[in-house]
Amino acid sequence: MKRLVPSPPLSVALFVVWILLEQSLEAVTLLSAVVLAIAVPLLTKGLRPAAVRMRRPGVALRLSFVVTFDMLKSAFDVARLLLTRRTARIESRFVQIPLDMRDPNGLAVLAMVMCLTPGTAWGEVAFDRSTLLIHVFDLDDDAAFVAMIKQRYERPLMEIFES
Repeated sequence: MKRLVPSPPLSVALFVVWILLEQSLEAVTLLSAVVLAIAVPLLTKGLRPAAVRMRRPGVALRLSFVVTFDMLKSAFDVARLLLTRRTARIESRFVQIPLDMRDPNGLAVLAMVMCLTPGTAWGEVAFDRSTLLIHVFDLDDDAAFVAMIKQRYERPLMEIFES
């Protein structure tokens, strides 16, 4: 079974997302969802950095709520700034964040969070995984931003993937 479905969570997610995108429960849709749920993980098996072992599912659930809240808040903040500030008054810049986390799966999740959150974009990670470069749309206090990333995202991700 592991050879056919190397990543059951990914397969389930692909199946559900396909059904939601198609908005149908017809046989052809269900069949195509099954094919995608089996084929994509098999074809991308070599691209995954390491086997994922989630050690603290409760922390992962709590983190998903934090990320959802932060994404919604950031979307409103970015919209407000775009509608109320002149471009010259928006303080966009790159921020370097020192990392304690080294797990490639945790870093991949952090990359997704940064890319999906309006107003932030993943720039790069150092080869030794010690520093992360993030572009921030508008920022007043670099130190507070770094502390927020480490507290709200890095610490829980380390609990999930490294402890």
